Amino acid sequence: MTLTVLVADDNPVVRAGLTSLLTGHPGLRVVAEAPDGRTALEATARHRPDVVLLDVRMPGMDGLTALPHLTRLAPVLMLTYSGESGVVREALRLGAGGYLVHGEFTVEELVTAVRDVREGRAHFTPTAANAVLAVVRGMEPGATAHANERVRAFERSQFGYSPSQVQRDMACFGLSRREGEVMDLIASGLNNRQIADTCFISEKTVKNHINRIFAKLHSATRSEAIAAWLGTRTTS
Repeated sequence: MTLTVLVADDNPVVRAGLTSLLTGHPGLRVVAEAPDGRTALEATARHRPDVVLLDVRMPGMDGLTALPHLTRLAPVLMLTYSGESGVVREALRLGAGGYLVHGEFTVEELVTAVRDVREGRAHFTPTAANAVLAVVRGMEPGATAHANERVRAFERSQFGYSPSQVQRDMACFGLSRREGEVMDLIASGLNNRQIADTCFISEKTVKNHINRIFAKLHSATRSEAIAAWLGTRTTS
């Protein structure tokens, strides 16, 4: 039986390489390629592949946004350079059947993973497996304190695990939920690029959120906003 595969990745070199590898293997055939999540959805609906290989970070509709829609059409195997534990967990929460990080698997392991996911068997490379193991053990895999905070901040923004203090601060300053998430990430020490990557939004959108946050917190700088957010600024 020949398994059909759709490859979704914004890098044309990666797409071509995966297509060549898979098509050259007996029992596998790539029926379509997609450079972004929206195209992947359209192609999956049209071709009905047995498995979708999906990247995380793509322009327009990214992989995590497309994922819950794709899983209604076909099993999805994440195949990406993004190995952050929070991203792995979010992908699994949204229905991914496995998670492979580039550079951690051979061609034969990729083929096995495709077949496993098609049959409903989860498949992970070491980085993703460690993220899953960390959940089971209730700890982060070898992360520094700053990395731990990044993961916790990601979980608060993506999974809705907002502490009561954050909720009270949001209400106090009149911040929207997204503004509260961005402010929490600012207080965690993340820069605009890191906030954009964590929330899967553009840097321009981050800047727009920050401008509104500063206005609501009556702050002109990051340090002033953090002081107000954490309740440490002296009031006149």
